[in-house]
Amino acid sequence: MPYRNVMSCNILIGGFIQIGELGHAIDLFDQMTRRNLASWNAMVTGCIQFGFNEEGLDYFLEMHKVGFLPDVFTVGSVLRGCAGSKELNKGRQVHGYVVKSGLGYSLVVCGSLAHMYMKGGSLGEGEKIIKSMPVRSVAICNTLIAGKAQNGYAEGALEQYNMMKMAGFRPDEITFVSVLSSCSELATLGQGQQIHAEMTKVGVLSVVPVVSTLISMYSKSGCLEEAVKIFEERKEADIVLWSSMLAAYGFHGRGKEAIELVSKMEQEGLEANEVTFLSLLYACSHCGLKDKGLEFFDLMVKKYKLQPQIEHYTCVVDLLGRSGLLEDAEDIIRSMTVKPDAIIWKTLLSACKIHKNADMAKRISKEVLNLNPQDSASYVLLANIQASARRWQDVSEVRKAMRDRNVKKEPGISWLELKNQVHQFIMADKSHPQSEDIGLYLKQLMAELKLWGYEPDTSSVLHDMDAEEKEYNLLHHSEKLAIAFALMNTPEGTTIRVMKNVRVCSDCHAAIKCISLIKKREIIVRDASRFHHFKDGSCSCGDYW
Repeated sequence: MPYRNVMSCNILIGGFIQIGELGHAIDLFDQMTRRNLASWNAMVTGCIQFGFNEEGLDYFLEMHKVGFLPDVFTVGSVLRGCAGSKELNKGRQVHGYVVKSGLGYSLVVCGSLAHMYMKGGSLGEGEKIIKSMPVRSVAICNTLIAGKAQNGYAEGALEQYNMMKMAGFRPDEITFVSVLSSCSELATLGQGQQIHAEMTKVGVLSVVPVVSTLISMYSKSGCLEEAVKIFEERKEADIVLWSSMLAAYGFHGRGKEAIELVSKMEQEGLEANEVTFLSLLYACSHCGLKDKGLEFFDLMVKKYKLQPQIEHYTCVVDLLGRSGLLEDAEDIIRSMTVKPDAIIWKTLLSACKIHKNADMAKRISKEVLNLNPQDSASYVLLANIQASARRWQDVSEVRKAMRDRNVKKEPGISWLELKNQVHQFIMADKSHPQSEDIGLYLKQLMAELKLWGYEPDTSSVLHDMDAEEKEYNLLHHSEKLAIAFALMNTPEGTTIRVMKNVRVCSDCHAAIKCISLIKKREIIVRDASRFHHFKDGSCSCGDYW
């Protein structure tokens, strides 16, 4: 072109950004002798779109300095950048500019402001903005649902979804992704199935992200077969959807199926990425496939040239630790290229518990607590290890350290869904309406279990108390209360699905195996680590968890 005007340059900048050539867009922008608002907007949006949030904010400041007044599109992009980098302070400054410039009337800006606050962890400020809006839209409802889901208010997200429908808004694929994620978090299968039916009516089951979230919902609610069925009936698939199915197999301890799935994925021309390998390593660690897991880790680094992240190293430490190679696992942590976090040290601490290595546990616990001195789970793990070794003085020291640092033990909570209502149980809690009946039923059930050879495992009870007190303590663990409630309130032969926020203890694991045999029930328990499928007196984990 003999003459290039602003419009032609803007078109080319937009083209570069659309195909991912941000560097060429920046070069052309720098060469322009004249720019307009569209030029600046393209650069702000382009940088933020590709995750360069700081650079996008810099362009925003620069355009303001040279006299261009940002419009609703500029501000919307900048707020997305603040949300992406979780820069609440910068976001609040932009909010101040929005108020001064009179842009607060725009639905786009208000939605972006609410999203920015919620993504940054300030759900209250985000809700306040949405409540102040004179009108709502599907996009605004989606922002509020996603905000509640992302901030740990899964029940609130489902309530908001119902309110959205009552207000006459029709959910779209973005809505369904958020509400299904909430069902996954709560493991409310009944609500998830209802939403699945609504998705079928709306016609979004061909949308890949929706299918991916649906697979996750069913697998996290204990219905792996349903997740597999949905995956096999898919019309399209991307690497994210395949990774969702891999993660489902991993969480259910189906390592061999996960390995077969990766082979099929590569046959369809999709190349494994970091998420794929993370799911594979997780599956291998929960099935005792140590050699296969290490082989995949080696493949990831050498063949695929992928840089392992802390999560990949954590899976490798778990692989080695579960296999009894505690020193090798510690060597991995001390030699890896990324900085260790509390989680990876806690993973090794868990392995010390499995293999009853009290001396190593004491040393490793110091590493965990240096990084996170308020982590109650690490204190409890260490105390359990010392209790198993009958080191009551060490147990007392751990408990004293918790008191001195004001660390409160996270209570074990179990819950299950019955007739679309969630019933929650906490150890020794008597707030449930059927609490007294559950206690009597449990007492009878445990007597029945003992006739079948069950012996309470009191080794991990933290107090130096007599055997009868320890048994009473174990009897009222939250998962036992939940299973007793389910046995009392569901027809014979019905599958029982229980969720728990922490790992199931060895005594409950042994008891549930026995219950599944004598009551002829399949009992599915999801703990903080994985799924356990109890049936006919055995568990899918093979006592390897």
